[in-house]
Amino acid sequence: MKKNILLMLAITLAASSLFAQTNKTKNVIIVTLDGLRWQELYRGADSMLVNSKYTSDKDVVLKSFDAPASQQRRKMLFPFFWSTIVQQGQLYGNRDMGSKDEVSNPYHFSYPGYNEIFTGFPDKRMNTNDPITNPNMNLLEFLNKQKGFENKVAAFSSWERFPQILNVKRSGLLVNSGYADLDVPGMNSQLKYLNELQHEAPQYLGDSTRIDFLTFEFGKQYLKQFKPRVLYIAFDETDDMAHAGNYQFYLDRAHQEDGFIKQLWTIIQSDPIYKDKTTLIITCDHGRGDTLEGWRSHGTDVPNSEQTWFAVIGPDTKPTGEMKNTSTSHQQLAQTISKLLGFDFKAAAGHEVGNAIPGVTK
Repeated sequence: MKKNILLMLAITLAASSLFAQTNKTKNVIIVTLDGLRWQELYRGADSMLVNSKYTSDKDVVLKSFDAPASQQRRKMLFPFFWSTIVQQGQLYGNRDMGSKDEVSNPYHFSYPGYNEIFTGFPDKRMNTNDPITNPNMNLLEFLNKQKGFENKVAAFSSWERFPQILNVKRSGLLVNSGYADLDVPGMNSQLKYLNELQHEAPQYLGDSTRIDFLTFEFGKQYLKQFKPRVLYIAFDETDDMAHAGNYQFYLDRAHQEDGFIKQLWTIIQSDPIYKDKTTLIITCDHGRGDTLEGWRSHGTDVPNSEQTWFAVIGPDTKPTGEMKNTSTSHQQLAQTISKLLGFDFKAAAGHEVGNAIPGVTK
């Protein structure tokens, strides 16, 4: 028995250091935009939906996001993606260019999608959005146990389900979700004020799901003060606005979140702790339908809602812009992130994990 324990310990330690740390990436920031379609990211505002019953003020939307060509429209909607990331990073999932990115789970909704991203496999047991505790080891939990990363991993989410998805009872991760107050020793005045402010802010997503502006501010201020090695920020409002059938607000929130991501990158590139040592990965948890009525929904019964996307920018990623004729899956993201940081999550997870995406690392 003692020999078995020592053997397992040796395997875990070997897995943690299997990849020599030759990469420049020392930190990772992950951002998800819940249910954001690849169609808007790569084509811009959808004229079919802009001119439908789902857009209340068409003139405002046309003025803000309309142009003759899709390349113009998408840059109006996502200026950071189509200036900085396209020039310095990589974008996957533009099916118009033969780049296919998908979730591997058969359910095509949030909990299964986030489980796949962070555990590296489409566990068919994770087939609900209910508050069940995820039994699978996740990437953030794994990283939090590595030397130099202890208590340097944090997650902030608008959706209240992440304490269960990331299994905080077992993992011990710092996960601040919904309208829960942040409780960290030594918090500065900005973070303390956000605890107060969030209970006075409008709760138009319900009394459990926090508005994205507050989630972003928590994550941003935490980044500035505590300098985490790994930070995850999960936005939610694009999915809520789509389910509500409000295309104008869906576009508005997508544009707003592009601005939030730009702010994060500006902070990264202006801080010597992070500058040229940090990879930023942006993705979604699932796709949506691509018809006039189907765009609001997703799930097994909604065709094409498995279609997703992701973008990456960092010191170890070649600046090849839009990827062509590629095929990737979200079950590959966990090992990809792990490999960027010099670790082998796949060897230590204790369950199936997808292979890293070769093109993301040089």
